[in-house]
Amino acid sequence: MQTDLSTLLNQALSQLDYGQQPAALYDPIRYIMGLGGKRLRPLLTLLGGQLFTDELAPLVKPALATEVFHNFTLVHDDLMDQAPLRRGQPTVHEKWNASTAILSGDVMLVRAYELLFDVPAAVLPQVLRRFSQTAAEVCEGQQWDMNFETETTVTIPQYLDMIRLKTAVLLGFALELGAVLASASADDAEHLRQFGTDIGLAFQLRDDLLDVYGDAATFGKRVGGDIISDKKTFLLLTAQAQANAAQQAALAQHIGQPVADAEAKVAAVRGVYDELTIRPQTEALINQYFEDALLHLARIDVPAERKEPLRRLALQLLERES
Repeated sequence: MQTDLSTLLNQALSQLDYGQQPAALYDPIRYIMGLGGKRLRPLLTLLGGQLFTDELAPLVKPALATEVFHNFTLVHDDLMDQAPLRRGQPTVHEKWNASTAILSGDVMLVRAYELLFDVPAAVLPQVLRRFSQTAAEVCEGQQWDMNFETETTVTIPQYLDMIRLKTAVLLGFALELGAVLASASADDAEHLRQFGTDIGLAFQLRDDLLDVYGDAATFGKRVGGDIISDKKTFLLLTAQAQANAAQQAALAQHIGQPVADAEAKVAAVRGVYDELTIRPQTEALINQYFEDALLHLARIDVPAERKEPLRRLALQLLERES
């Protein structure tokens, strides 16, 4: 079923017309949208709607709004981060230029709104309000993330709220959108939103964990990159909060210092993490968010078999067996 829905979404995405002229404005949009990806957010919209209806055709176009918006954020985030690659290919600002990345991204945001215009009139104001709120929250999360690069005192609750805003709320909205378009009750739509948000938090924490402890062959990017760049993650913030004097000194030798030997830095910081059992602590928080998500899924008032595709997708995202 998930494969069928992904095929449906990819076909619909391939038929979207973002605009033609000037080509310098619209070619970058076709380029970034053609780089692939999991198409997770529109898939969640369809799976959210499928809990309540078998008629998914009216949900496809609104679902695509979440994917266009997500890719808009990637274009602008890549520019802010000066990232050279996205999914193994040059980023928009590298392939064209910064001004083009800004303008093309702006048009993508406009097109995302346009994809929502055909939702039923009865729920259009609700959908647009929630989408606007979510879009603003994603921007807030990105700003907090940039602020944290220079702030010396970032708390664990602040970090968790940042990843909630930057990553998790869009997953929650995508699911809620499917529920609203399928005429779910307000309670069911809210539980679905909370399910997506909790899964998003667990997913981001798992990504943080894999950056330190993952297999370089399967992780998809350099293991230890967060440590090398002094990125404030749950792992680092927890270590700094729990370290004794000797461990604080060991961290201070590497965090915020020029990197002479990247591998030595990763090994030293990971060694402190190991002493403080940061890995199992992170895994415990991931499990907590996952269990919280399943509680919300359980409270949705539809038969258990209709929930199974969503449950399986959550397991797949977190690479869990049960």
